[in-house]
Amino acid sequence: MTIKLTDRTSTHFTLEVKIPYQSSMLDFEERIQEAVNQVGLAATQEALSQFDTDGSPIIVGSAKFTSKGQEGKRYQTPYGSVVVDRHVYQGSKGGKSYIPLDHNARIIVTSTPKFAKSVSSKYADLGSSRVQADLEQNHGRTVARCYIQDISEAVGAMISAKEESWCYELPKMPKPVESIAIGMDGTCMLLCEEGYREAMVGTIAFFDKAGERQHTTYTAATPEYGKERFLARFEQEIEKVKARYPNVDYVGLADGAKCNWPFLQKHTDIQTIDFWHVTEYLGKAANVMYRGKRKEPEKEAWLDQSCHKLKYTLGSATRLLNEMVAYRDEHELPKEQRAALESTITYFTNNKNKMKYAQNVKKNLPIGSGVTEAACKVIVKQRLCGSAMKWKDKGAAAVLSLRCMNYSKGVWQQFWQKVNQYGVSMAA
Repeated sequence: MTIKLTDRTSTHFTLEVKIPYQSSMLDFEERIQEAVNQVGLAATQEALSQFDTDGSPIIVGSAKFTSKGQEGKRYQTPYGSVVVDRHVYQGSKGGKSYIPLDHNARIIVTSTPKFAKSVSSKYADLGSSRVQADLEQNHGRTVARCYIQDISEAVGAMISAKEESWCYELPKMPKPVESIAIGMDGTCMLLCEEGYREAMVGTIAFFDKAGERQHTTYTAATPEYGKERFLARFEQEIEKVKARYPNVDYVGLADGAKCNWPFLQKHTDIQTIDFWHVTEYLGKAANVMYRGKRKEPEKEAWLDQSCHKLKYTLGSATRLLNEMVAYRDEHELPKEQRAALESTITYFTNNKNKMKYAQNVKKNLPIGSGVTEAACKVIVKQRLCGSAMKWKDKGAAAVLSLRCMNYSKGVWQQFWQKVNQYGVSMAA
């Protein structure tokens, strides 16, 4: 297999590749992959050189920089590593060097932008060992695990650094947006220094007139005391959405955790406690009020009827609460069963004003926080809570940034378009 540069002009260059015939299709494909990588390396080396200067003095900001000469640097690309000689600049007073090629070509760590995009996308879903295996088996690229982590953490840091200054357009919705549900929840992950702590996830879900979900935007943050960082980021996303959709119904959805509701009340018109959590509490009450195998049919009938009323009949939460209170007051109950019933009564007492499900159903507004609970599993658990996994805050924050951007439709491509347009020197 040979690669030869056959032509170079001011507008293009031409490479010629010769691929020997093979005895099997698999061998053919392996040779073709090798050829593609070799051509890619030669083309990338040529392309990188176009982003360097001719060595003349340059102005960066208000400072004048002069070249110290060319130095070779190894860059990682989708096709392999390549060494390029590029000018290294420094100011008249010394200090940090400036490399125009790195800035102009949007180099991240020592990776070309396409390779950084590919690696960080894979790392969002896979551990570094699996990314390493995928690159080697499917792309013919041998890369150290630490380098995969370094690139991904750098991209994650860029995402965080540009959160306030880079705005991303929401995707075009198939149907007009009639309501938006804002949900938040926490889930535990294992930190190296502090053990199990609660990471936070926020979702902004867009619904049409029929109550069908069309899009979801995700926000997540590593464990922190007070949740200030997460709440600030989530609030920022909410304000962007409200600027786009100022006249739709905003529904706050969460479970019974008290810490969620002050924030949701601030940003939503309607607050709704997750319907399925409420039915679980009704199940606890049913087990007390209809004890024993002989009352099993009555229990099932009462539970089905109660859930149906709660969902479709106005004022059902108050009536169910009164029914449970009356039963408690009229019956002597064993300690454990009284405690179970009391917990349901307390839950309804504290949250009945958020159980107006019939109103939501009539307007095709959501009544469940399943989107947010699923996000806890998808964004956090599936990636950060694998067997024997424990994290430092920096690494976990990078992964969460990557996953939120990957799972929020359209945002990943917009981010890289902005990297391509504006560069990454400030973020780096």
